[in-house]
Amino acid sequence: QVQLVESGGGLVQAGGSLRLSCAASGRAFSDYFMAWFRQGSGKEREFVAAITWSGSSTYYPDSVKGRFTISRDNAKNTVYLQMISLKSEDTAVYYCAARRGSSRYYEPSWYAYWGQGTQVTVSS
Repeated sequence: QVQLVESGGGLVQAGGSLRLSCAASGRAFSDYFMAWFRQGSGKEREFVAAITWSGSSTYYPDSVKGRFTISRDNAKNTVYLQMISLKSEDTAVYYCAARRGSSRYYEPSWYAYWGQGTQVTVSS
């Protein structure tokens, strides 16, 4: 198993930047395909970014492509989400998720491990 703890959320003005971190403990971090999801108030959880085990490939939906960057440091057991040019519609609780095995990435149900979430609020 792996335990995930997110940090770095907060209040930021539209156009600003934030970097989220997700620290993992437990089994070998490099065994896990990692992703970020978010859930706005009254909305379903949606895919934000994913990264392969080595970090060689990343995936994003069109809504964040070019503004968000996912990265990982396997030596530090940490995955990051750098967010720039933030918009009010990016306001949500952001969750870190992990899975082993397949590289399927965009459905929340495919991930077995989740952090507790960190709130990101973008004021307009």
